[in-house]
Amino acid sequence: MYKCHSKIGQAAVLAAMVAIQVGASNAVAQEWPTKPVKTVVAFTAGGTTDIIAREISNELSKMWGESVVVENKPGAAGNIGTGAVVSAKPDGYTILMNSIGPIAVNPYIYAKSTFNTMTDLRAVTLVADVPNVLVVAPSLNVKTVQDLTKQIEAKPGSFNCASTGVGTAAHLSCAMMAKTRNLTVTHIPYKGADALNDVLSGRVQFMFATLPSVIGNIKGGKLIPLAVSTAKRSPALKDVPTMQEAGYKDFAMGSWFGYFAPAKTPDNVIQKLNKDINTVLQNPTVKTKLSNEGAEPVGGSAESFTEFVKAENAKWKAFTTEMNISAK
Repeated sequence: MYKCHSKIGQAAVLAAMVAIQVGASNAVAQEWPTKPVKTVVAFTAGGTTDIIAREISNELSKMWGESVVVENKPGAAGNIGTGAVVSAKPDGYTILMNSIGPIAVNPYIYAKSTFNTMTDLRAVTLVADVPNVLVVAPSLNVKTVQDLTKQIEAKPGSFNCASTGVGTAAHLSCAMMAKTRNLTVTHIPYKGADALNDVLSGRVQFMFATLPSVIGNIKGGKLIPLAVSTAKRSPALKDVPTMQEAGYKDFAMGSWFGYFAPAKTPDNVIQKLNKDINTVLQNPTVKTKLSNEGAEPVGGSAESFTEFVKAENAKWKAFTTEMNISAK
């Protein structure tokens, strides 16, 4: 057995060992991924989460030379898909594209949740901010938010607001609208696209939908956009006022979307995911596509996204408690 009695020799050996470890770590980061990566979307195909995930997955596939497959796992307002990633092997080959509801709202309205999004997931990067848009079918004969408000006030309890699930941004927007003007409306949660279908058909009077999920129907004249939920107008709907401009003071509610991974995913994988997703978000073609869909690309570090998620959890914990929102 080789023994080193010299302090200089010992230092050289230690330095060599550190170099080997760092080299090995860098090699792992460079090698990943070496097989297909699965991106879980906790909602149905065709929704905003799905649209954004598929756009980014296509670009990551090109960068990595490996397939990045989107798998939809809807149910329980996003809890089923989220839980699937929480329990997945933390090797970077199963990641999650998710949104405000499952990450920052569900923890406070689902009493029997089997996981904690703050501790069981690692934030990778914030991908996009998306306004919700208040839409109605042409058959409702409503042209403005003021018109809709007057009708709701004239017939308390007769108007229904659809959403893609309890605790989603669509649901919270309904609750905020009712709270701001003390309106009596009935919230009807759906599992996904059925919410929009019932608004299109006129079975439900209105909903706050994420802009990418309805912009095609708006352009096609099948839906009338009354207002956007965010504090500023959307570049994709420049002529549509904000809820604040329509008389709903302090109304500000949007959707955000980002990538997550199982809690014990290695740092080097998180860093590579963050770096490459940010690169995709800077791609002019991707930026244009997302912007045309009504999504504003964001990006940023994993650390800043982690702090953002913490703040969102605190915000919506307070709101859902105040509004007594819970899921049965």
